[in-house]
Amino acid sequence: MKHIGNLAKAAGATHSKKRVGRGEGSGRGGTSTRGHNGQKSRSGASIRPGFEGGQMPMNRRLPKFGFRNRFRVEYQTVNIGRIQELIDARNISTDINASVLYENGVLRKRTMPFKVLGNGELNVAINITADGVTGSAKEKIEKLGGKVVING
Repeated sequence: MKHIGNLAKAAGATHSKKRVGRGEGSGRGGTSTRGHNGQKSRSGASIRPGFEGGQMPMNRRLPKFGFRNRFRVEYQTVNIGRIQELIDARNISTDINASVLYENGVLRKRTMPFKVLGNGELNVAINITADGVTGSAKEKIEKLGGKVVING
């Protein structure tokens, strides 16, 4: 009977590694499978990625377009309704911050900043520490007597 512990490869499935440059008798002496002349036959030869032998490379042939702001801050988003679900289901405290949300699986990355959005309803007063809060979310939290603290 076959189990994962006693599986074996079929006969002839594996081959020993090619050893090049070990004399003419090996069949791979002389040029050591590099061919006779050219850039790749030389010792220490390395061609940078994207080099096309002097032909105009692809990254220069294609047109450039668009703009990418290097200072853009990407936020993870959390809706107020999701926070209320979390309070109902897990019975967590009303002091909410990034580590509480991360430990309960609401945030995917601990270090990436998060922003609270106003989608959904809130039934309890919460004290939330976040990197960003929309106006509607702040209004809903403060209407119930909660507090919003923005990091930074």
